[in-house]
Amino acid sequence: MIALAKHHRCTLVALCSRRSSAEAAASLAEREGVEIVAVDIAAATPGLIPEFRTTAMLRGGVFDRRTDTSVKRNLGLLMAAVAGWERVVYVDDDVVVPRPDDLGDAAGLLGEYSRVGLPVGGFPDNSVVCHAHRDAGGAQDTFIGTGTLAVGEASFTSFFPDTYNEDWLFLLNDTGLSPSAVTGLAIQQPYDPYLDTTRARTEEFGDCIAEGLFSLLGAGRRLTDADAGYWHRYLARRRLFINEVMGMAERAQLDSVTKDRMRACLTAALECNLLIGPGLCLDFMSAWRADRQTWRRHVELTRRHHGGQPVQKLLADAGLVHRYLSGA
Repeated sequence: MIALAKHHRCTLVALCSRRSSAEAAASLAEREGVEIVAVDIAAATPGLIPEFRTTAMLRGGVFDRRTDTSVKRNLGLLMAAVAGWERVVYVDDDVVVPRPDDLGDAAGLLGEYSRVGLPVGGFPDNSVVCHAHRDAGGAQDTFIGTGTLAVGEASFTSFFPDTYNEDWLFLLNDTGLSPSAVTGLAIQQPYDPYLDTTRARTEEFGDCIAEGLFSLLGAGRRLTDADAGYWHRYLARRRLFINEVMGMAERAQLDSVTKDRMRACLTAALECNLLIGPGLCLDFMSAWRADRQTWRRHVELTRRHHGGQPVQKLLADAGLVHRYLSGA
């Protein structure tokens, strides 16, 4: 990321937690003469990011994601809005961009499109269920996401809900997919999707919601067509799909250890899926629409209060530990 920021002579925002720290990120940037705003987000005060209904309805249950991914991505939007930036580019720390100018090309398309993603090469960026589908011999696509995503100012009032596939939901507006494009190439670093069943369990709800909505849009319909009848039919198809993948995995030429781990993950996904009913999907979509309004108001109020001030003032007021270094 530091090399990309240096190449484009832009400010790097490092949102740090767990094994990363603002101090370490700032130290690395200083060596390269890169301007950086590095933030330790663990100490953020309540209210920096609003309490979303979608988060509250999933908290404490089997679909509680228990990560800070969405918080970081929403904070990035809020910082950009306060700083008066016209565009930001998200790059995950496990993604490599072989050709740095691809990011510039993506940002250059933001006048025409709301969001521009780099298609993912290398290790496929899919859910555990979709990884199993591919590994068992099925044809499986990938979709753009915030692994590498350019976002224009007009989209700062969209938000990332705290569920798997939050980036797919970020790409949506009230009725369908916002104008989006792809260009260039990003390489996802490999990981083990079958390490344990946790990933499969925590992904299933977000996978159902996002895949269900995009399946609807792919059929030429609108988000408002996702009624109880639609979710009943889609969830039945989803369960059939998982069962089909389980059968494919049993027949595939895979070693016994891989089959066992894949079977455990698919079983976990199916068990979680059986807890999802049309009512939960409808409630989530209602909460998501309310959260879109909440986030829009929050961004506008924060921009009104902090606009014209350095973004460091916003961070200081929120109690965040951060390091700021200007470029050499």
